[in-house]
Parts: sequence; C-alpha cells; structure tokens
Amino acid sequence: MATSDPVERVRDAERTRRDLLEVATEVFAERGYAGARVDEIAERTRTTKRMIYYYFGGKEQLYLAVLESAYRRIREVEQRIEADDLEPLDAVRRIAELTFDHHHDNPAFIRLVSSENIQRGENLRRVESLRDLGAPATEMLDRTLARGRESGQIREDVDALDVHMLISAYCVFQVANRSTFDFLFDRDMTAPDVRTRHRRILGDVVVGWLATR
Repeated sequence: MATSDPVERVRDAERTRRDLLEVATEVFAERGYAGARVDEIAERTRTTKRMIYYYFGGKEQLYLAVLESAYRRIREVEQRIEADDLEPLDAVRRIAELTFDHHHDNPAFIRLVSSENIQRGENLRRVESLRDLGAPATEMLDRTLARGRESGQIREDVDALDVHMLISAYCVFQVANRSTFDFLFDRDMTAPDVRTRHRRILGDVVVGWLATR
C-alpha cells in the first residue's frame, strides 16, 4: 500500500531521484551523451521513461543534472578535509590523497569529464552552478598556501590553481589510462599495492614541489 505520510513521500522522491542520478551517471559515462538511452536508464532502475521525465524533464536535463551531481560530490569530499587544523604541507598532502581516492573510486566521473572536454565543455557551460562549485577547491588551497608562506614552509611562486591542476592531472591520468597501461606495461593500476604506492607518490611530489628549499 502506498504511504500517505508526506515526509515519507518526500523521502521516497529523494531516494528515487538519487537512484536515477546514480544509474544515469554510469550510463552516460559508458556511452556518452549521444549513445546513452533513457530507455536503458529506466530499465536499470526498474522505473519508466515517464518517471525520468517527471523528475528531470528529459534526457538533456538529466545529463546536466548528472554533471552537476558528479562535480558536487568531489567538492563535498574536499569540504570534509579540516585543512585549517593541519600543518600547511600536511594539509596539501591530505587534499591530494583524498582527491586521488575519489577519482580512483569514481571512474565514471573521469569518463564524464573526458567526454566533456572532447565536446569542449559544451554542456558543462550550461550548468551555471558549477562555477560556484569550483570555488571551494581553490579557496581551501589558497588559505593553506597562504599559511604556508607566512610560516616559510611553502614557496611563493605558485598559486592554488597550479596546485589543483597538478593534483588533478595525476589523478585523472591514473584512471583514464588504466586500460592502456594494463595492456602496454602489464600494470594493473587498481591493484592495492600499486594504488597505495601511487597515492604516496602523489603526496610526495606535491609536497616536494611546494616546500621551500
């Protein structure tokens, strides 16, 4: 029997929307925007196209919601870092490590980002909220770098976006090139020992680059 409790109905709606976004993320990541089919998303979630249109309005709006959700998740991970309570270099290492973990655990995010770059960010530019979502990542690094410069621990000639780009480049490469590295070099990038070593390398590289000599 359907529930008549308004609070429970809201929870059910939120759960349904969350489930749809989760499955849609996988489908769009696997097939790209053009190849993804709303029918497949409906089938995987055991719902109907009508339900998807009810919650999102259509395939295009669903894809934009997927992009926003994917970027919101990585920002939420970053916001859980209590960087201000750590020594500056320790804080930067922690940010790098958590970014590494997020990207390794969310390969669909990397495929979505890669697809958007192939399309020159055509869809990304239509989600205005993503500009605001990008700010917290650099703001946290800005504060951390400023503290490190004041204490003489961090060099003066780099900014937060430089650091963010270095971390992102390493983490994205780890995921985007898994298949080719596995074939060409017989290296499983997802193996626990390899992952642990590469995670440590990233922290060492970022800290070594930023630390004053």
